Amino acid sequence: FSESFCSSALVLRGSGQCETDLNVSATQQRRVMDQNGVRAFEKYTYTQDGGGPDGYPYQTDYPPQEEDAASDATEGADEDDQMYEGEYQGIPHPDEIKEARRAARLEAKRKARLTAQQEEEEENLPEQYETIMEDCGHGRFQWMLFFVLGLALMADGVDGFVVGFVLPSAEKDMCISNANKGLLGLLVYVAMMVGALVWGGLCDKIGRRKCLIYVLTIDLVFSFLSCFAQGYGFFLFFRFCSGFGIGGSIPIVYTYFTEFLQMDKRGEHLSWLCMFWMLGGLYASFTAWGIIPHYGWGFAIGTQFQMHSWRLFILVCLFPALAALIGVIFMPESPRFLLENARHDEAWMILRKVHDTNWKAKGEPERVFTVTNIKTPQTQEDDFIEIQSDTGTAFQRWTVRKMTMLQQVMANVMSLSAPELRLQGLLLVIVWFCLAFSYHGLGVWFPDMIKYMQYEEYESKVRVFHRERVERFHFNFSLVNQVHREGEYIHDKFANIEFKSVKFENSLFENCYFEDVKSTNTFFENCTIKNTVFYNTDLWQEKFKNCRMDNTTFLHPKKGCHLNFQEENDIVIYMVSFLGSLAVLPGNIISALFMDKLGRIRIIGGSMLASSACTFLLLLSFSQGVVICWQCLFYAVSVAAWNGLEVISVELYPSSKRGTAFGILNGICKFAAIIASFIFAAFIGITKIIPIFLAFVALVCGGLVALKLPETREKILC
Repeated sequence: FSESFCSSALVLRGSGQCETDLNVSATQQRRVMDQNGVRAFEKYTYTQDGGGPDGYPYQTDYPPQEEDAASDATEGADEDDQMYEGEYQGIPHPDEIKEARRAARLEAKRKARLTAQQEEEEENLPEQYETIMEDCGHGRFQWMLFFVLGLALMADGVDGFVVGFVLPSAEKDMCISNANKGLLGLLVYVAMMVGALVWGGLCDKIGRRKCLIYVLTIDLVFSFLSCFAQGYGFFLFFRFCSGFGIGGSIPIVYTYFTEFLQMDKRGEHLSWLCMFWMLGGLYASFTAWGIIPHYGWGFAIGTQFQMHSWRLFILVCLFPALAALIGVIFMPESPRFLLENARHDEAWMILRKVHDTNWKAKGEPERVFTVTNIKTPQTQEDDFIEIQSDTGTAFQRWTVRKMTMLQQVMANVMSLSAPELRLQGLLLVIVWFCLAFSYHGLGVWFPDMIKYMQYEEYESKVRVFHRERVERFHFNFSLVNQVHREGEYIHDKFANIEFKSVKFENSLFENCYFEDVKSTNTFFENCTIKNTVFYNTDLWQEKFKNCRMDNTTFLHPKKGCHLNFQEENDIVIYMVSFLGSLAVLPGNIISALFMDKLGRIRIIGGSMLASSACTFLLLLSFSQGVVICWQCLFYAVSVAAWNGLEVISVELYPSSKRGTAFGILNGICKFAAIIASFIFAAFIGITKIIPIFLAFVALVCGGLVALKLPETREKILC
């Protein structure tokens, strides 16, 4: 038992993991060389707790034995048999023990040295990377990337306006009910929220550039399919998938661009980048006003496929995303992401390309990229995936990779709750939620309030006809904004006219003839219709409520919903959106110029508190023109807070968690927008005090909390 345990102890000690205090003693024969060069054997005693001065086994000399005094047990045994007996006992050689202990000490020193080196490299990488970016300079490469990523941000801005612009036409073209109409806007925002969470986490694992290509491709494919979807279900599904794709663009774009900027350029140029979201709003508003009202720009294939102008508008809105996708394909991956994933050579090549592109454009092509070595942190995640990829079927390898990636993303999310990140993360969540709640809530309230004012004005001009009797009359003029109660229409003809916001209540139609009649918001309630013919009209079942029909004929009816592109209210909404987007321009310019001079915290806090003061002016909104003016003022002041918040969000978090954190914050922004849109829309036509008060409280709370955030103006990217 002792000999066997000693052998086990030797193995464990050789790996530097185990020691034992057992006292083991044994005698073993060792092969030696005598003076004549002839092999012989001598005995030594091995003890674990004593022996030599250093605790190692020592050799004990015995009196030489006579040849005939040998043990009977070993008599006749040759040298090989004796050697095998000693090895079988498992008693180690003294030199082997020394070598094992020496190897254990060297291994421990090596591990300690690697750990210290890794910690040092992780601490030095941000400083070294900042030095490299300063050496590369800011020039042509950053401006090319600026415009490419700006187009991606512009595509996100366009998608934010598309649903609002096409909904009035789409609800008539596809006969969407009021309940389903609200579902479209809700699902698009939910998709954007989920997209921000998913793609923000993935860009920290598979790369900024690759994720941005995926995001833009998904948006392009499903937005294109939504142009041709004839059913509301397919249209809803395609817009949801498109929102899931483009929802990840904002976290990726800001993370991507930040890692190509040096410290003294970040605040200003990230603020300039925000202007592209404004350009997306301008582009969407202008093209909607220029395309949607023109019915003649559409076409039809048979009776089942209708391509109206609002579908062409969606098609035109794809151009920014398409241009961004083409540009991103020719852009390199973020070198900071590559360094964080121990891809040193790829990062070095990209940094040299940035250096050479900038200095060549500045007229100094002779400047040489002097960086020869970049310290990178050691990572084992990729090694684990590659080890798993050597076994199993293709599906098993794919499953292992995806599950491992999911585990890494979730681990990254959980690491954001670390003590050093917990407080600043909570403060950022509060500020993001408060700003998004007030901004998007009022963004819904402004156009809805204008529509309500238009409706009230329109209703005030309605003409009411009571108990009129019209007999053998030819109506060859349109009826607009009228109510006819208890009227009688005998042997009358309605031909080539339009009913717009007309209601017939408790009326009688006898021996009448309707031909080529178009109607908008027109209804017949509790009417009696006798011996009447409807020829080629859109007056169908949904237009008649509780009506009694006797001998009534419908010939070539225009079933379903039909568009009316001549409504003036749509033009006003396009103009309101256009002016609201244009009003952001001064705020963008001011915030970009002063972001690095005043600091992020002052910009965010000052902008939100000033915006809260602007909300009280909304109480003085008694006309459409005044509402539009206060809307432009609010957007101009609040945009600075958005710019500062987006800058500080990418600067506070380390590179390995930057995309994940920004994705979560942007997802919270979309969640706040969903809540605000329901709350603010519910009070339209009831009261404007509650929405204004909610926006004021949210902005004040967010502005005060923002003042507690750490300043990152002179912070090197971690």
